Amino acid sequence: MDKILSRDNLLFVVYFALSTLFTWWFVAVSPLYISEQQMLLSTAVAGGKWAIQLVLAFFLLGSGFSLFARHIGFVCFVGSCILLPYVLLSITGVADSAPFFVGSLIVSVITMIGFYYRAVLESGAGLKWWFFWLACLATAVTLQLTVVFHVIG
Repeated sequence: MDKILSRDNLLFVVYFALSTLFTWWFVAVSPLYISEQQMLLSTAVAGGKWAIQLVLAFFLLGSGFSLFARHIGFVCFVGSCILLPYVLLSITGVADSAPFFVGSLIVSVITMIGFYYRAVLESGAGLKWWFFWLACLATAVTLQLTVVFHVIG
């Protein structure tokens, strides 16, 4: 039971819970989404890349899972926090433009790429995890542009 309630496990749960909340908030305030289905699909795609990493890490990293999960949870949290200025400015009516939305996402993704690289090194998971996450990220971006927003068709 102590292993389940370890600091790493608790932090990873808190990081991902807050990230989910912040990301949903980001999606919910954006005028770019035209339906609730589109919002759910978008957040499912965004969360899917993290879920894939966590499931594989659980099965492949063994005792290293908790440390790795905490590190990538922090990466996800940082990326979600970067979206908060858009949320706050959108709610207050100051700015909710498409360029601000897209710019927030770009800054978030670029930041997470660097942080994820550091996370795999610090957790000892190896660079293969970073490369796999980049592949998941590229897939998620492609799905957002094709399936969610129909920008590329």
